[in-house]
Amino acid sequence: MNFNDFKLGEDGLLPVIVQDYMSSQVLMMAYMNEEAYKKTVETGKATFYSRSRKSLWIKGETSGHYQTVKEIALDCDQDTLLLKVHQEGNACHTGAYSCFYRYLDATEGNYIEVDTYKQKDVLSGVYDVVMDRKVNPKEGSYTNYLFDKGIDKILKKVGEETAEIIIGAKNEGKEEMVYEISDLLYHLTVLMVEKGANWEDIYKELDKRR
Repeated sequence: MNFNDFKLGEDGLLPVIVQDYMSSQVLMMAYMNEEAYKKTVETGKATFYSRSRKSLWIKGETSGHYQTVKEIALDCDQDTLLLKVHQEGNACHTGAYSCFYRYLDATEGNYIEVDTYKQKDVLSGVYDVVMDRKVNPKEGSYTNYLFDKGIDKILKKVGEETAEIIIGAKNEGKEEMVYEISDLLYHLTVLMVEKGANWEDIYKELDKRR
């Protein structure tokens, strides 16, 4: 789509909302001029126009927290873009995952900060930690112990946790089953990192089955 076909503001800029591709969490809001729009489409890296610096900026070029664009959507009035991205690290310069980490407390009339880790898709968060252990081994880490032992050990643990889910589900209540499912998801994450897969691959496969 030609940039001139958008309904731009008086400043000639297009507002852009950025959303986490997997969790759908809103990460930030920025603006694009024509050059930023073209760069984003051509490179697949979210690129914006800074109104304060009056220049282009590639998200993450300083921090390394790049946004890889997965989808671009246009609203019904053609005056706002929605970028769905894979976010490396955090989106906010404060260190929060999302720029929208303060919520209005209706009872007190002021804003409260929310634990941003809980905002991020938990499975993706665990995946990032496991991947970091793979790249940057830590002495005494159980995750690194599994990687060091190799694929057979990882598969053995996946099998053991699967059996423990069955046992837990046969008992009264859900607590034991929930605990064992969490163990399984962790070990499956280790397996995915070992085999070069990620949760996005799983989400896409599941989405095809709906």
